[in-house]
Amino acid sequence: MAVPVRAVTRCWRPAALCQWLRSGTPGCQFSQSTHSSGRDTHFGFQTVPEEEKGEKVYRVFESVAQKYDIMNDSMSLGIHRLWKDWFINHMNPTPGTQLLDVAGGTGDIAFRFINYIRAQREKLIRNQTKSQQNLSWSDISRSYSHDQLGPLMGSQAVICDINKEMLKVGKDKLQRLGYSEGLSWVAGDAEELPFADDKFDVYTIAFGIRNVTHIDKALEEAYRVLKPGGRFLCLEFSQVNNPLLARLYDLYSFQVIPVLGEIIAGDWKSYQYLVESIRRFPPQEEFKEMIEDAGFFKVNYHNLTSGVVAVHSGFKL
Repeated sequence: MAVPVRAVTRCWRPAALCQWLRSGTPGCQFSQSTHSSGRDTHFGFQTVPEEEKGEKVYRVFESVAQKYDIMNDSMSLGIHRLWKDWFINHMNPTPGTQLLDVAGGTGDIAFRFINYIRAQREKLIRNQTKSQQNLSWSDISRSYSHDQLGPLMGSQAVICDINKEMLKVGKDKLQRLGYSEGLSWVAGDAEELPFADDKFDVYTIAFGIRNVTHIDKALEEAYRVLKPGGRFLCLEFSQVNNPLLARLYDLYSFQVIPVLGEIIAGDWKSYQYLVESIRRFPPQEEFKEMIEDAGFFKVNYHNLTSGVVAVHSGFKL
C-alpha cells in the first residue's frame, strides 16, 4: 500500500549541503530556517541559536550511524533490546496496523513490529487449524480461499528519518536480515512530516524526540498524521527515580560512554552530546503534560529500569 507523500517546496539547509542532500535524498526537508529566529535552544549543555541545532544534530547522527547498533549494545549492555521488545509488546499491534516509525532509520522498531505481526499470524493459523479438526475438506478449502491479506495481513511499517546515513544503515540491515515486504523508507523531518492527515494507526518514536528542535511541533505532527483512535508511543531516556542508581548512572554516562564512543566509533564529542541531551529532556510528568497539550487523551507512561527510560502513550480520540 502506497503512503501519500506531501509535496515538498523547500529545503532548509545551507545551499551547498542542501544540493548534496537533494541528489541522494529526494523529498528531504528540515525544520531549520535560513533566517534567524533570534531564539536560542540547547544542544546538549551548549546554548545555540535555534536555526543551528538541526544542523548540529544531523552531523552527530551522520557521524555515529555506522557504529550506532554496536554502540547501543555497548552503552546499555544489550538492555536496549529488552526495552524495545517491551515497547512492541506494549503496543500490541493487530493485523492490518499501519505504523509510522519516526527517527527510526536503523529499523529496530519497525523490524520488531514486522516480527510481532508475523507471530500473530502464526498464532491465528494454529488456532484456525485446531478449529478445523472436524470440518469437511470443502469447508477447509473455503476458509483458505478467504485467507488473510498475505503474510502480514495488510500491516505495513513506514520508517521516517531525517538523516540519510541512518536510513542507509537501516536499508543495509533490511537486506542482511532478509525482510522482503511490509517496510518502506522515507526521508523526512519529525517537525514537518511528509504525510497526509489521518494516515496511520500507530506513531512511534524511539530515542529520537529529545533531538528535535521543537518537541511541541513534533508532537503536533504526530497528532496530525494519526487516524482518529490512533496511538502515540514514545520510548525515550528519562529521569531515574532511584537516588543511588541515579548517581551511578550519571557517573557511567559522563565518565564511560564518551570513552566508549572514542574507542568504538572514534567519536567522543557525539556521545558526549548524546549523554548531555538526555539530561536536558523533560522529566516524565512534564513530558506527559506536553503530550496532553498536543491534543492526546489517556496519556500515561511506564518507567523501565527505574526510569532510565520511559514509554509514553496517548490516543487521538
